[in-house]
Amino acid sequence: MCLTVNRLIFVVVMSGSSSINMYSGNGAVGAKVMRSQMGVMSGCPELFSRKLVNCTRFTSISNPNSLGFSFSAKSLKCESNGHALRKFGVPCHAVSTNNLVSFSAGQKFHLEDIIEAQQFDRETLSAIFEVAKQMEKVEKGSPGSEILKGYLMATLFYEPSTRTRLSFESAMKRLGGEVLTTENAREFSSAAKGETLEDSIRTVEGYSDIIVMRHFESGAAKRAAATAGIPVINAGDGPGQHPSQALLDVYTIEREIGKLDGITVALVGDLANGRTVRSLAYLLAKYNDVKIYFVAPEVVRMKDDIKDYLTSMNVQWEESADLKEVASKCDIVYQTRIQRERFGERVDLYEAARGKYIVDREVLNVMPKHAKVMHPLPRLDEITVDVDNDPRAAYFRQAKNGLYIRMALLKLLLLGW
Repeated sequence: MCLTVNRLIFVVVMSGSSSINMYSGNGAVGAKVMRSQMGVMSGCPELFSRKLVNCTRFTSISNPNSLGFSFSAKSLKCESNGHALRKFGVPCHAVSTNNLVSFSAGQKFHLEDIIEAQQFDRETLSAIFEVAKQMEKVEKGSPGSEILKGYLMATLFYEPSTRTRLSFESAMKRLGGEVLTTENAREFSSAAKGETLEDSIRTVEGYSDIIVMRHFESGAAKRAAATAGIPVINAGDGPGQHPSQALLDVYTIEREIGKLDGITVALVGDLANGRTVRSLAYLLAKYNDVKIYFVAPEVVRMKDDIKDYLTSMNVQWEESADLKEVASKCDIVYQTRIQRERFGERVDLYEAARGKYIVDREVLNVMPKHAKVMHPLPRLDEITVDVDNDPRAAYFRQAKNGLYIRMALLKLLLLGW
């Protein structure tokens, strides 16, 4: 566990896969649960090492004093408590660092680009969501609606988009910025003449302050970010990832369900090609006691890299062919369309997968009353229109939340906290 307290990191080497929650006396203190090969170490030196170990998961603890932890504004001390350590199996160490993230107003955002969901930790997610809530309150003509005045955003979309492109452009304009846009860069830009992605990025960065890009190749966003000297936001790279969608999805879940720990989520549909479900799985893994069901036709089952990642993070997951049974257990049913564009000439495989799992009134009837149906949109026939009027249908509210999340990201990347 790594606990951020001013300029100190408190490291607790957990045995096995156990985790506890931690809060300081004046509010929650972010903490990360790590998997470590450091072995059992005894004692508690104030400054054990300057090398930070790899922390991979967040949590928190209800009474730090019960484990012998004492906190002050400028220091962190670890005092041995034999009973508590025996009870929880927790050897501990304090580690100093000068590279901690600050979420204070006016501080620079610590991420230079938004490329993949793995970039975010739980503390950062919570902080971004707070900024998004502020963005919901921005009104026309208010001081907040002019904070990006003088900034230019370029949208480079090599694949079709409605919600993502328009929400980013709306987000920029609602904050006073301007937009340079190309709707179908694959056909109506110099890419059609054979220009490389790198050359396009070098050119466009000379005209703008930030680039939002969607591309048909997985990994293209990383190439763009490596080339550009300005921030790049990945708005979807083929079957790779869609991090801003995952952020708005988690934001929506928190707003709709009221929590992110202890939830059960069904990911349904095209899980092999769906970049939204891949990014969402990475973010859900940062929360405690989450269970994920994968419900997909055989040809588009979730890929092993996501399953392996969830296993490494001690996240429970299960594959099922019975949507109704799974829906009856879930807080969130996250439906996706079968993506025709990913099948190439194998129309037979597409037709075999399409229509296998549909959310309709029968599925709604078995869902808990508090549960919600989500979808990244666009939909085809995988959610019937008679579901739309049910209060559990959250997908249009979900799409609107994308505006606030993208306003927050633009503000953070260009201005900071």
